[in-house]
Amino acid sequence: MNPIIIIGSGLAGYNTAKELRKLDTVTPLVIITADSGPFYSKPMLSNALASKKTAAAIALNTPEQMATQLNAVVRPRTGIDAIDTTARTLKISGGGDETLTYSKLVLALGADQIRLPITGSGAADILTVNDLDDYARFRAAIDGKKRIAIIGAGLIGCEFANDLAANGYTVDIIDIAPQALGRLLPPEGGALLQARLAALGVQWHLGTGTQSVERTAGGYTLALTNGTSITSDVVLSAVGLKPRTALAAAAGIKTNRGIVANRYLEASAPDVYALGDCAEIEGMVMPFVMPIMHAARTLAKTLSGEATQLRYPAMPVVVKTPAHPTVVSSPGPGMSGEWQVESGPDGVRALYRNADGATLGFVLSGKHTAEKATLSRELPAVLD
Repeated sequence: MNPIIIIGSGLAGYNTAKELRKLDTVTPLVIITADSGPFYSKPMLSNALASKKTAAAIALNTPEQMATQLNAVVRPRTGIDAIDTTARTLKISGGGDETLTYSKLVLALGADQIRLPITGSGAADILTVNDLDDYARFRAAIDGKKRIAIIGAGLIGCEFANDLAANGYTVDIIDIAPQALGRLLPPEGGALLQARLAALGVQWHLGTGTQSVERTAGGYTLALTNGTSITSDVVLSAVGLKPRTALAAAAGIKTNRGIVANRYLEASAPDVYALGDCAEIEGMVMPFVMPIMHAARTLAKTLSGEATQLRYPAMPVVVKTPAHPTVVSSPGPGMSGEWQVESGPDGVRALYRNADGATLGFVLSGKHTAEKATLSRELPAVLD
């Protein structure tokens, strides 16, 4: 019997395998990953300093342990050159002729960090953190250093800024947006988060971009588009993710923003499925933990023979900024309404309501995060 093959060992890949093994313990299973293949929680990377975790300590299981637990073959440091959806084969990278034949193929390829067109002698030294190997390099780079520049004031940038500043680093954040977390928070929420992080020592450079990064004897100089410059020991880019679609597109599998999948997680080729950061499901790309977990459980049922449609309930996102706790549940696609915002020194309570007064989404920060559970019960499903 040809195996089910999962490409990717992130939360999407490993959790699909775990959920499948609850339902089917015998079908051959192969997990292929280009990285080192440990099982870990990626969201832990942005607050590992606060939790006193090294990169090695974040890993919960080695690939060998996962292979044993899952009764699977796990192949770390293994690339895929091509997918042949007609022959149902994968061509393994490395210059040889090795191919693998699958019965079903799961694409859990993840996403790449977006790279901005920054010039200068230090541009190639800009770090990103997209997996555990990246994080190990980042921790080595900041060891003994004092000042970190972060390009990007979104979710990951703010979480890293909080973690670094709370542990004694001086942090500069640069973003072309006028506020922190501009895609998730109303201006009042962004202003409060900025103030709380500023109290930790974070310095904000908003409404401006990074034009160049030049190496200097003591580190780096960043020239900003507003004409100012800052110095730093290490530069971290956290400007967002781009789903990995190239492998699928080269195989003739339909892609758009991500690998296009329906509510059964089926891609456009027979017996090929997609989920996680690489997937666009019903027009939505949702690179967060809860959507991944719901998709993994749903896909496991389908892979085991019980065709099951994906459902997304309301899934609030907890922003890991202890300096100013924040929870966001954005309204689903196509939901129309208006924000009703209450703001004070202790936090923001913003409700997105339609014309009938129904709550479709919320932003809670500070003391108002205590309402998360109550308000979550009022929200409609994102995908019913």
